[in-house]
Amino acid sequence: MAPDVIDAVLYDRVADLPHFNPDDDVDALHPAVADLRATIRAAGGVMFSTPEYAGALPGSFKNLLDWAIGDAQTGSIYEKPVAWVNASVRTAADAHASLRAVLGYAHASIVEAACIHVPVAGGMVDDHGLVAEESVRAALAASLAELVAAAEVPGGL
Repeated sequence: MAPDVIDAVLYDRVADLPHFNPDDDVDALHPAVADLRATIRAAGGVMFSTPEYAGALPGSFKNLLDWAIGDAQTGSIYEKPVAWVNASVRTAADAHASLRAVLGYAHASIVEAACIHVPVAGGMVDDHGLVAEESVRAALAASLAELVAAAEVPGGL
């Protein structure tokens, strides 16, 4: 789904992150935290996708955000173009309101045109986790294109 000008990286190590504790946000970071921060710093923009759980962000996802915010190095989440996509039949409005608040606190640059809700029912997802529905794929591609455009990085993200 990603435009050819970018190298999309799926961050799938949420479960490796330790529980956030600001006292542990010191040199010699936990390796998973160091990896998360390096991954964000290397990106021209970040696209989030999260479900809503019990009317808010899932705890593990909030934990990721807490670790991401603590990074004071150049290229961190601070002023980085970010967006989110909700690929669910539910809107996840409360989760996205929470995400907006957290990203605002982090001074991330929210790309409004790239923040979308695309209803995807379970039956639309194949055994490989892919959605073949063209309207969904087009909406996701357009969202990514908006994020790429906002990143203003020559050659893409």
